[in-house]
Amino acid sequence: MGWLLFVVVCVGAGAATGTNKGEFSDFWIGEAGRAESIAAAGKLTPPPVEQILITAGRGKLDTAAAQDAARDVSRRMVDLPAVVSVAKPAAARDKSALMVAVTLRGNKETAKEDVDALLKQTEAVRRDHGELRIEQTGNASISNGVNDKQGQDLQRTEAISLPVTFIILFVVFGSVLAAGIPLLLALFAFTGAVGLYGLASWITPDAGGAALSVIFMLGMAVGVDYSLFYLKRAREERERTGGTISHATAVELAAATSGRAVVDSGLAVALALGGLYLMDDVIFSSIASGAILVTLVAVAGSLTVLPALLAKLANRTDGRRKVRRGGTGQSRVWTTLLRPVMRRPLATLLIGVAATAALALPALNMKLGTEGKETFPDSVPAVATYDRMTAAYPSQGTAHLVLVRSDAAHAGQAESALRRLADRTRGDQLFAQDSEPGVRMSQDGRTALLRLPVPYAENSAEGERSLERLRDELIPATVGAVAGTETTVSGEIAYGADYAAHQAERLPWVILFVSLATLAVMYAAFRSVVMAALGVLLNLTTVLVSWGVLTLVFQGTWAQGLLGFDSTGFVGSRMPLMVFAILVGLSTDYQIFVVSRIKEAVRRGVPTREAVVDGVAGSASVVTSAAVIMVSVFVSFLFIDRIEMKQLAVGLTVAVLFDAVVLRALILPSAMALLGERCWWPLRTGGTGGLPGAGEGRGAAPDEDRFLPTGTAVPGGLRGA
Repeated sequence: MGWLLFVVVCVGAGAATGTNKGEFSDFWIGEAGRAESIAAAGKLTPPPVEQILITAGRGKLDTAAAQDAARDVSRRMVDLPAVVSVAKPAAARDKSALMVAVTLRGNKETAKEDVDALLKQTEAVRRDHGELRIEQTGNASISNGVNDKQGQDLQRTEAISLPVTFIILFVVFGSVLAAGIPLLLALFAFTGAVGLYGLASWITPDAGGAALSVIFMLGMAVGVDYSLFYLKRAREERERTGGTISHATAVELAAATSGRAVVDSGLAVALALGGLYLMDDVIFSSIASGAILVTLVAVAGSLTVLPALLAKLANRTDGRRKVRRGGTGQSRVWTTLLRPVMRRPLATLLIGVAATAALALPALNMKLGTEGKETFPDSVPAVATYDRMTAAYPSQGTAHLVLVRSDAAHAGQAESALRRLADRTRGDQLFAQDSEPGVRMSQDGRTALLRLPVPYAENSAEGERSLERLRDELIPATVGAVAGTETTVSGEIAYGADYAAHQAERLPWVILFVSLATLAVMYAAFRSVVMAALGVLLNLTTVLVSWGVLTLVFQGTWAQGLLGFDSTGFVGSRMPLMVFAILVGLSTDYQIFVVSRIKEAVRRGVPTREAVVDGVAGSASVVTSAAVIMVSVFVSFLFIDRIEMKQLAVGLTVAVLFDAVVLRALILPSAMALLGERCWWPLRTGGTGGLPGAGEGRGAAPDEDRFLPTGTAVPGGLRGA
């Protein structure tokens, strides 16, 4: 009841405060950001514009009918409160289309709220002129359309992942009740985190809802996994004692072992995600806030309401499955698989490293790009309309915005130089030639804006070359040579280039912070420098494999039909860092759980080589189940029709499978076998294994005998654990 009240309070608090949406200025980065600042100060920020495109329904365009429809558009739009002006209809050069540009009040963010009124009028005109194709596009309509489509896809993802996760849990536990508990707690974690995210957004603003998909994805993954760890360990403890201990006692034993692993894992995930704040980017900061919150709420639920539920429900979570007497909890399959690994650890390690290198190698050729209009799904009407509009009107697409700010003494020279710059683009095929570049001046005459349209996609090689030509050649030769003048370039292409440069500058610091944080968490969990360092190396291995597969899949075209995407020839610039932060947390999650089981065996006096088999095989069932559930959640995001979400789904899915199988079956056990008792340095073990101080300190296993009823026979593998 207290947990339910907590979730209700979280949701209520979030609803009461609302979500603080990021301002336009929150997204400014690099030179492009400085240009936007100059434009805002000079009141030259381009206003939001929506375009209504009129083309033939079939065959050749009827010019008279198109003109009549254009007049109808103008008449309907001009009286709307949000509309500042309606331009005269503009005909395409080939006479295949007619376009009406409608200028809105406010900025890009307010336009998203106002655009629905325009869309209704456009739809009304379309109904009245059925023989024509009449469509609307623009930044606001595209943004709303993409967000609406993603929201619908996310609902479908939930509809897929929830029942699949339930089925997997039912297969694992054989009980409807036991399968429902992890799923319910994960949904509560997601719901509570969304409420808390509303509060957090007043510290780190929401970046257009970018965090919600990650909150759901991570909430389902860690929420279910943490519950799974508890449930499986509680059941295993009852099997070890032949069912002679109560459910409450089994839950206490699980809390002292898996519970501690959950805390360490949650801390590792939160710290890894916390590294995203170092990017100084509103998108990453909002995602970090949401992901950290859902992780911490999931940990809190696993430590409070989950043990209480398990103790209360008692044997009702067993379903029809009977508790096996004297079960070891070890997987025979994994025990068999590990035998050749332990016999030839060096050869196994070399094979694992070779497989890792083969998968990671493509990452060396990774090309990064920024998501833009050409990467959005054509299933969004405004996106498809944008493609048709830019084909007919190249100057209406991507453009460079050159901002010049001068002192009073040089303002005239700067304006003249800016016009010379525009003249130099005439006849240059890197710039659109279907319209004249226009210069706008601020009221005080000291700030000027030049719009230079580009007839190429913002992530195209031609678009990049046009930016290089502008920044490296044209500006230095013209306005850049005027004293007392600051010249900057903004626009989609410039923003993408500056954003990528900003990430490249910050990424090493994020990797360093996350690696050191993980090192600290792993050392705190195992009191071993060697295991902590090995954990960091394995994390980076998983990340490199994910990056390699992302490059292999999305920079080529071979997987387009399989995964349902159109290759853009690059990986989204946010993906490497996003994948890194999430994977380090999840990989540490697995390692903490597996190595904890190995260390338990070592504390019982088992030599490290044997303890590796005991720990890996003993945790195989729960880790494999957790990996399957995570994969099912991540795969469901492939059904979101947005290439960045598909990239995130593929990157995480491949990494989790690699981590749970290759690392756990080959690299980790072979490395530990080669290191032997040196794994636990600086702690010392005896010649036949065993760590000093068993039963003492943070890293010690609990004194399980105190939970057992008098006269209970303790299986050999349990006493002293």
